[in-house]
Amino acid sequence: MTTIAARISQSLADEIMSGLLAPGARLEEPTLAERFQVSRTPIREALRLLNARGLIELVPRRGGVVASVSAEQLADMLEAMCELESLCCRIATQRMSAMQRRQLELLHEEAEEVAARGDTEAYLALNARFHQLLCEGAQNQTLVATVENLRERLSPVRAAQGGVERRFEVSHREHQKIVEAVLAGQPEQAYLAMRSHTTRLTLHVMELIEAQRAASA
Repeated sequence: MTTIAARISQSLADEIMSGLLAPGARLEEPTLAERFQVSRTPIREALRLLNARGLIELVPRRGGVVASVSAEQLADMLEAMCELESLCCRIATQRMSAMQRRQLELLHEEAEEVAARGDTEAYLALNARFHQLLCEGAQNQTLVATVENLRERLSPVRAAQGGVERRFEVSHREHQKIVEAVLAGQPEQAYLAMRSHTTRLTLHVMELIEAQRAASA
């Protein structure tokens, strides 16, 4: 994988994960080559990497299509994400360093201030960092990589997830229980608190997606 191809792949991945490139959008080699001012070779390499990450589906001799996720696939991935994040939280309770615990505490306090101001974008960014920090705290690179991969695969429904997380008060109360369990060194309580939190999000995301699909049917 060349540096150019890696850069193009990451640029396109960012657009997919932000929703700028929606599910079903075509990624045609000639158009991409013109856009990035490169030959088709690095474009093909970039598309193969995106395909390997599950973000697109390759179309022979044409390019790729941003992956669409079926309701069944979405349910499977959300369930896996829920369990893996809860597992990370349990392990992190036992393995997080003192510095990481303090970072978690400060992050939670900052999120409370941001929520009080009603700053949606800032809260969502802090929310993402909150979950990331807990996963990193497990100090297991395989788990972290698996969770990150699932996050990418779930990127087409990120907008729906964000809509749920805008219920600041509910989300923050759930985060409070997670933080208390982690700081108290209670792995089982931390697991259950995270599982309750992610299960609620999963159910609401599925409801939103099903409603959107029913409306467009």
